[in-house]
Amino acid sequence: MRPGLLPALLAATALLAPAGAAPAAGAPAATLPERMADTGGGTQLLTAVAPDLGSTSGTLTWWERRDGRWVAAGTAPARFGARGLADGAGRVQGTETTPTGLYDLPYAFGTAPAPRGTAYRYRPVGPDSWWCQDNASGAYNRWSEPLAADCAAAESERLADYPAQYAHALVVGFNYHRPVRGRGAGIFLHVDGRGATAGCVSVPADAMRSILRWADPAARPHLAIGTAEGPTALA
Repeated sequence: MRPGLLPALLAATALLAPAGAAPAAGAPAATLPERMADTGGGTQLLTAVAPDLGSTSGTLTWWERRDGRWVAAGTAPARFGARGLADGAGRVQGTETTPTGLYDLPYAFGTAPAPRGTAYRYRPVGPDSWWCQDNASGAYNRWSEPLAADCAAAESERLADYPAQYAHALVVGFNYHRPVRGRGAGIFLHVDGRGATAGCVSVPADAMRSILRWADPAARPHLAIGTAEGPTALA
């Protein structure tokens, strides 16, 4: 080989290598949580990913930190809003879109008893359990039992009316801690119904039970909702 040819070949190879090329042989590929800017600060995370904002289905994966790395603990098909997803910061109530973003999971509830091993605070649904979605009410985006006097039933959801979907569920912290009127109320991670949701994320019943048995409040799990690509991509 002529003197200087090897360095020239190495330089040419470097120029041809694509940006973001795969890691060196033997190095593990970064998982989705490892590529995220924020995972909520805990050691458990759920990611709900749709192909794009117009999608009504995708994948939910639950992750946990093991030996300094994020490892998938389970996965399931997920359903989203009937009109796809929307940026959580600008979402409008009643649009049947699932809000993108990173949210905590304040507590669990259900029309069925909590699965054995559930560590989350679990609130049973009774015949007079409501979720207030009335923008004019002081109970907006809150569980109300009985229904608050200033909360219109027509603007709210009687949880017992959905025994299959709300057999087991987790409250999603979207617009929950400091509610903005008109942005949306009653966003949950719950059991599948017949099709797309009104803005929640849903999974098969067995997956929802597995998530409740797995989720540990001490691990501060969060739910990240987003797309595979574009401005609302999780990574």
